[in-house]
Amino acid sequence: MPKVVWGSEPEDHDYPAAQSYLSLLADPDEISRIVDELRLSPIELVKAKDVMRAAGLPMLERSNFHVKRDLKKIVEKRPLAPILLVRGDGAKHLSLTIADGYHRACAVYWNNEDDFIHARIASWSSL
Repeated sequence: MPKVVWGSEPEDHDYPAAQSYLSLLADPDEISRIVDELRLSPIELVKAKDVMRAAGLPMLERSNFHVKRDLKKIVEKRPLAPILLVRGDGAKHLSLTIADGYHRACAVYWNNEDDFIHARIASWSSL
């Protein structure tokens, strides 16, 4: 299994992508606050299997175009951008939200579920 190489920062288009996705889940003021928090939060390391379990999302197949592209990046030792997460709340049965980087998270899981994903993490204000 190749070692995943991580970039130091999310890509510029990751924040608007996160904002677009999150706009389906909360009001614009909350989303703006979360995206600002994501931009300022430090990179954290979280295991791929924990991200996928906490998000409760189905695993995308290796054959998925974007997952396949990210697996190729891993093999070629090209850096992946850190993913953007919004922390859930176990007591409220609120899952982790992958705001941007679902395909990357699946690719890292397929490479080695025990690999660490580099992520910026924000929280919903209602928690």
